[in-house]
Amino acid sequence: MTQAKAGDTVRIHYTGTLSDGSVFDSSEGRDPLEFQLGTGAIIPGLDRAIDGMTVGDQKTVTIPSAEAYGEYQPEARQEVPRDQIPDHIPLDPGTMLQMQTPDGRAMPVTVAEVTDQAVTLDANHPLAGKDLTFAVEVVSVG
Repeated sequence: MTQAKAGDTVRIHYTGTLSDGSVFDSSEGRDPLEFQLGTGAIIPGLDRAIDGMTVGDQKTVTIPSAEAYGEYQPEARQEVPRDQIPDHIPLDPGTMLQMQTPDGRAMPVTVAEVTDQAVTLDANHPLAGKDLTFAVEVVSVG
């Protein structure tokens, strides 16, 4: 059987869980996830774990946060004066918004806190700082 290697198109079924066992993502009920191995299309730790697997192989791997979405960075939180955000923008905590960086790039942020004076926006990925466990099955390697 062909072992998955960098450059191969790989299809997997997976279930991702947090340390408390809660599922944060799964391909269950959907088509398998397809990506090119070794290109940065998926998190680095999972990419390395799939390298060398063959069709039908199954494994469960725990990916430390540094090899997933990175460590949580407190400096990625920013407080913005409430009056600088237009009234039509939803500001419920947990709401995902998109900000524009000074160089014009789009940056996703999450509303972390809201007071009458300020809104705290968090640019960390929602899974930053978390170790992730994936149950993976290789469906195809091409």
